[in-house]
Amino acid sequence: MKLFTFDTVPGQGSMTTFHTLAREGIECLCLVSPQTPIISVGYFQDTAAEIDLDYCASHNLPVMRREVGGGATYLDANQVFYQVILRRDNPLASRKISQLYQTLSAPAIETYREFGIQTRFRPVNDIVTVKGERKIAGEGAGDIGDCVVFVGGILLDFDYDTMARVLKVPNEKFRDKIYKSMQEHVTTIYRETGKRFSRTQTRRVLVEKFSALLGPLEPALFTQELQANREEITNRMLDEGFLYKRTMKKPGEVTIRSGVDFIMGMHKAPGGLIRTASEVHENRLADVTISGDFTLLPLQGLPRIEDGLKGADRTRSEVGTRIDRVISEQGLELPGVSIEDMLLALGIES
Repeated sequence: MKLFTFDTVPGQGSMTTFHTLAREGIECLCLVSPQTPIISVGYFQDTAAEIDLDYCASHNLPVMRREVGGGATYLDANQVFYQVILRRDNPLASRKISQLYQTLSAPAIETYREFGIQTRFRPVNDIVTVKGERKIAGEGAGDIGDCVVFVGGILLDFDYDTMARVLKVPNEKFRDKIYKSMQEHVTTIYRETGKRFSRTQTRRVLVEKFSALLGPLEPALFTQELQANREEITNRMLDEGFLYKRTMKKPGEVTIRSGVDFIMGMHKAPGGLIRTASEVHENRLADVTISGDFTLLPLQGLPRIEDGLKGADRTRSEVGTRIDRVISEQGLELPGVSIEDMLLALGIES
């Protein structure tokens, strides 16, 4: 298997490099970091709905959509990305995606161990610290050309402020909650050890650990032909028709780590528009914010509904029962807004 190593690559090229190699059908391990910060959006997301594009434009943060699922994320030179490209006839590629994630996570787990951090794989696609269960790597997979691609990144450090700022959220209170949740649930090598390991050190360890799994890795040259192909693919992926392709069918969702999500929902009821923002821990509602142009009397009834939902399992039966209980006990009036409307606004469908 071939090995492509880069220190940093300008702009979106750090991500379109693995797209290029996959379309060429080249089985390899690719290690790369972005030279300057970029924002990467998952393939199934709605870019305009997920990202504050005005903020990104004013702060010179390019936005791209990748051909791999997952959520929007901030990428910079403090991250070393590992990308494994396998042809479909490779025995590894024939495994179920859950098995592929676990198998290919092992080299990153061993890399963190080399730097003094004990980690483990947490389904569906996270690597978390054994102590504190904090996410320290997120991973993804996708089909590109005739290949299966597995991607992940080693977090040397992370810009929590910018990550929280580039997301499009209903209000600043919600943004602050996302920031605090990231601080609590996402960590880095620097936060865990207080040490600044270099990208060169990190790549060296990753090559050693991936070699133990994938076999000998042969250093390869990213030829002028591949560079030309990468430029063509980059231009195509930055085309507005691809970048702003609308594929999201469910409410907006920001995953902090596996089991910790922020979900934004919206539903137009006969009585007005309902917007919601929910913090969800292990499928339980840790916090809920509800807003919109509907009518509710008395006015103080809204925070009582929000408080009544805290701790609820995010299921139709429990959430619906809790809303109904608060409305009945408090004598609330919501003309044109039913419990079903509230469930749809919360993104809880039948």
